[in-house]
Amino acid sequence: MKLNGPFLIILATLMIDGIGVGIVFPIMPDLMERVGAANTAEGALWGGVLMSAYAAAMFLFGPIVGSLSDAFGRRPVLIAALATLTVDYVIMAMAGSLWVLLIGRVVAGMAGATYITATAYIADIAKPEERGAAFGMIGAAFGLGFVLGPALGGISSGWHITAPFWIAAALAGLNVGFGLFALPESLKPENRRPFGRRDLNPFATIARAFLIPGLAIPLICLFVFEFANMVYPTLWAFWGREVFGWDGFRIGLTLSAYGLLIAGVQAGVLPRLTKRFGDHKTLMLGIFAALVGLVGIGFTSAVWVVVIFLPIAALSDMAPPLMTAFAANLVGEDQQGVVQGVIASLSSVAAVIAPLVMTGVFEQFVNDTGVYLPGAPFLLGAVLIAMIIPLLMRMKSTGST
Repeated sequence: MKLNGPFLIILATLMIDGIGVGIVFPIMPDLMERVGAANTAEGALWGGVLMSAYAAAMFLFGPIVGSLSDAFGRRPVLIAALATLTVDYVIMAMAGSLWVLLIGRVVAGMAGATYITATAYIADIAKPEERGAAFGMIGAAFGLGFVLGPALGGISSGWHITAPFWIAAALAGLNVGFGLFALPESLKPENRRPFGRRDLNPFATIARAFLIPGLAIPLICLFVFEFANMVYPTLWAFWGREVFGWDGFRIGLTLSAYGLLIAGVQAGVLPRLTKRFGDHKTLMLGIFAALVGLVGIGFTSAVWVVVIFLPIAALSDMAPPLMTAFAANLVGEDQQGVVQGVIASLSSVAAVIAPLVMTGVFEQFVNDTGVYLPGAPFLLGAVLIAMIIPLLMRMKSTGST
């Protein structure tokens, strides 16, 4: 699709949002200490609680946020979410206790962040055949910001421990300005639907989404893929330390390289492949790359093998935007928000459960089973993705190109 004004504004908004999210990561241990954590282990525990609280709030309120954008338009909901994130960063900068931080994270999760409404916005302005590539650009913009954020956070924390939060708040406030003064509304009044009491029940909304003809397949596939792919952010640092003895610098370097590869795939490779081969063939290529990457990394014990398989693994990130596009193409304009909200909700469930499963498998195969296989969680991810291949093939039969 053409990189017109509204599309570029959404991409800039998401990149800045990604910077704001990533900028706080390097100083989380110091933040936990500042608000009362007794030691690193307790700080890590509370850090996990904060992440889970955010994901749980996103799960409960994601469908509601999506339904609100279907009823009142994308622009006001997006601006409200960005304003809430601004307040959340200020709370984190000023917090003097863990409970205040917890409340701030829950409020941010309730806002639905920005990804839900931004994706629905793109679904409004993109043609059905262009949505896969457009959603890939969204992922690339957010991912690029997420790569730049930790570097900025590490530098600014040298000024003051709270500096990254104030910078994140300023960036979120800048996004509010983008929304207020430069972003037009994308959802026409005739394409909106009333917001009713049933939209306040996230479980009922999710259940209704699964009853929409054909929509259950991409939703299931997206959930399983996100669950399997959580092995990278969850275990990369621990796996790299266990297998190669990597220090923090090497772990950070490889994660940044992976993030840049994903951004390149979604912004550059995905549009070209979908244009040449169509959405479904490109999707299956991404799934094949996911299997190869997970199996290769799961069995490797040499750094040079990781160098080979990491770009292949990055190709797998073509799959989520294409599955999201397939889901978007199955519903009308008045349901784009709720569908994106349900997708975000399911992703949040994966983000809560998968780390528990993956770390448990890692511990078993490093310490307890008698079979030393640190890459076992990656192999589990490959098995899960292989299980959804029959469903992905059915997506083609229902009209995917």
